[in-house]
Amino acid sequence: MFTSACTVVGGGHHSHYLSSHAVGNFSSHRPNSPIMISSISKITFNRNSVAAAASSTRNINNSINNASSSFTWDDVFQISRWPDVSSDLGGFFHKINLCNRGSERRSDFIPFVIEDQVVGYIHNGFLDHLSKFKDVFTCIKDNTYGSQFGHVTLQSALKTPKCRTEALENVVKCLGEEVIPGIRNELFPVTSSYGGQVYFSLERAAAPYFGIKAYGVHMNGYVERDGQKYLWIGKRSEMKPTYPGMLDHLVAGGLPHGISCGENLVKECQEEAGIPNSISSRAIPVGAVSYMDIDGYRFKRDVLFCYDLKLPESFIPSNQDGEVGSFKLLPITLVVDIIRSTQFFKANCNLVIIGFLFRHGYIKPEDVGYLKLLQSLTSGDCS
Repeated sequence: MFTSACTVVGGGHHSHYLSSHAVGNFSSHRPNSPIMISSISKITFNRNSVAAAASSTRNINNSINNASSSFTWDDVFQISRWPDVSSDLGGFFHKINLCNRGSERRSDFIPFVIEDQVVGYIHNGFLDHLSKFKDVFTCIKDNTYGSQFGHVTLQSALKTPKCRTEALENVVKCLGEEVIPGIRNELFPVTSSYGGQVYFSLERAAAPYFGIKAYGVHMNGYVERDGQKYLWIGKRSEMKPTYPGMLDHLVAGGLPHGISCGENLVKECQEEAGIPNSISSRAIPVGAVSYMDIDGYRFKRDVLFCYDLKLPESFIPSNQDGEVGSFKLLPITLVVDIIRSTQFFKANCNLVIIGFLFRHGYIKPEDVGYLKLLQSLTSGDCS
């Protein structure tokens, strides 16, 4: 037996609302003549007049692969001027693939088992960090759970959820930001499936390092005018530890321990967009998307519960918790082009918006790949 390597005591927002005359031409954002956006189909442009602007904007998009937040709202609005925005579903498939990387490395992960239930997966390399905590973890060499390397479990002395939570909290604090960056002091429940027994709670930032299933709520807030739909889109604060400056839903958040999806959505609506309960209570649950993404030692197995909320035209979001830098109201057609042609959106937001496009008829059965795209929205273990 060995002991832990350390001991821890005690266990400006800016809103912009597009007026009816500005929607479609974005004249306040573009110096050149307006371009009307009227459908999801491919839009043709005068190549000579916009080639330079398109090239410049594509250069910006290329730089985003290295620095995701290095774009402005002006860059976002430039996208509608690009000459070769695709009208097929290929750009959507690409975004789904970005959330489902690394399947070929699945065998590098060992099942994490609690009370005979697989609750997560831990990378072989990450076990080197956990080997310092032999009073917490033990590795059993068998193939009971389908891995030739055996499985990881907790020491039998850790019998209760409370004891396990405290032990894992100590582990995470000892490993610190160098091993598990972005620690938030927010606990996620550890279960084998949604609504099942909670075996313990784990720091949110550590969830992918232990491969536990994580759940969240994502809400599309939209406005309808003259038969056309527009989405409120947030640009994350540059101070956010994760995905700073990227585009996001009007409201989204992880599902912490001890709160229901509906309660969490109401809370997030107030904190992120200043939406009062009298409005947020009208949000409609519309299903879920899931994905499994492997990146180094991280194995994200996420399920996002999706909501749609039709907002009054007069409503203007106002961030309350400092996590959103600004909001814009964008036509669905522009949002579609952003998803197809850039990496401006936080990756998992793309999946939720693609689901919205299915529900509201912007993606049709006549589109080649319709059913495959629909099925791919639940590429992860949606349980």
